[in-house]
Amino acid sequence: MANKRTILRWVHLIFAIPILGYIYSPFEEIPNYASAVRFVFVPVIVLSGLWMYAGVFFAIIAVAVWVGAYLLSGIGAAVLSQVVLFIARKIWLVILARNKTKALGKK
Repeated sequence: MANKRTILRWVHLIFAIPILGYIYSPFEEIPNYASAVRFVFVPVIVLSGLWMYAGVFFAIIAVAVWVGAYLLSGIGAAVLSQVVLFIARKIWLVILARNKTKALGKK
């Protein structure tokens, strides 16, 4: 378990380096990096970060929602989709906790 987390952390950090280059590169070079950052580096960072935070299932859903929302409507929709996904996850966890409490209370 610790090895997986260490690997995910390093993947997360290494894939963030090209994004820093994208941010601080001269304006005329940005189109050269744009599609790689949008469709490779950001999804890998989202996947590895959420995998460490919430598990692989949630991470895969989040990346699919991110890429789909970005392709359909742009960056604003992609960010909003992640917010909605986190709210839905929180609601799901609260419902699970309540059901667990009710099940323990009835026994």
